Amino acid sequence: MLAIVLNLIQGETRYTPPTYFGIVAIALLLAGIVGWLVAAVLGFSRARAFGPSVRWFALASVCLIIYHLQFLVLAFGLIQNDSDLVLGVGAFFNLFVVLASVCAIIGFINLTSAPR
Repeated sequence: MLAIVLNLIQGETRYTPPTYFGIVAIALLLAGIVGWLVAAVLGFSRARAFGPSVRWFALASVCLIIYHLQFLVLAFGLIQNDSDLVLGVGAFFNLFVVLASVCAIIGFINLTSAPR
């Protein structure tokens, strides 16, 4: 098992992506951004009527919008061959997913502890 892993690390393997890869990746990226943008707008607009927990879910949506935008920054850095940009953004890549999960947890806590 170790020999296989070491062989994979040492050997340089070139992969040819399928022709549809770029189109599908960009389409799903844009669909994710638009979907989370709609969720954030609906969340902030409904927060007054449904309470503060909805605001936390909207903040989680904003964090996930930023997470999706990081893909664009990474792609820009790769196109420009800017390793500082790619590694700088890549180091904090899952930060906004963690922040979104914290916001969602706080939203669920506020949702269940609200008096009726």
